[in-house]
Amino acid sequence: MSDSTTNINICMDSDLKAQADRLFGELGMSLTTAFNIFVRQSLREGRIPFEISLNQPNSETTSAMLEAERIAKDPSVKGYTDLDELFADLKA
Repeated sequence: MSDSTTNINICMDSDLKAQADRLFGELGMSLTTAFNIFVRQSLREGRIPFEISLNQPNSETTSAMLEAERIAKDPSVKGYTDLDELFADLKA
């Protein structure tokens, strides 16, 4: 590995950068270190080291997510904060 370094300028949304700085700081590294890790792993694998997709759920999943949101907001649906109470109701 060479001891010489070079600067790279990357443009990104300032909020995104702030979030990344916080995350990588919590992991004990700088954004520069995280970027270097990403590039090294990319070179090792000969690809981007994670899957890139549109991550669009199918219609069944979308329907289930909408139903879950509706249930979560419905005050007539009983919620639980105690597992014993939940299991007791399930047995009834």
